[in-house]
Amino acid sequence: MSDASWPDLAGRIVGKVHHLPIRVYYEDTDFTGIVYHANYLKFAERGRTDFLRVAGVHHSELQEADPPLAFAVHKMEIEFLSPARIDDELLVETRYVAARGARFDIEQVILRDGQPIWRAMVRAACIDGAGRPKRMPVSIIDAIGAYVSEPSQSR
Repeated sequence: MSDASWPDLAGRIVGKVHHLPIRVYYEDTDFTGIVYHANYLKFAERGRTDFLRVAGVHHSELQEADPPLAFAVHKMEIEFLSPARIDDELLVETRYVAARGARFDIEQVILRDGQPIWRAMVRAACIDGAGRPKRMPVSIIDAIGAYVSEPSQSR
């Protein structure tokens, strides 16, 4: 199988926004066939993680660093705009709006058919193994820096 025919499992960055397609499976829904509210957080986490992956920042490498590093969500503001349902095709858009010191500010939108159904503003911090904030390594700032952009006007 050639690389050209392999799907973009980690999504792709278009301009300065990461796009990650998600299909809603039965396991994502409650008994009514509507996405359970906590699963939007999982979709958003995948978007943030895969944005970093596509930009060249890998969690496995951070864990092997000296000292080991990780990211933790510090604050999240969420809006549920419309429910997603089983079999829906969603798009998670992730935009890094700040990357400095030990923190990232991230804007995320989940869309269905081009319409926002969920929005969040996320503040995440770079931490060490003891959970203390640590300045992000220059390599991370350099990898993300080209993609940091102003928040969208739709907020």
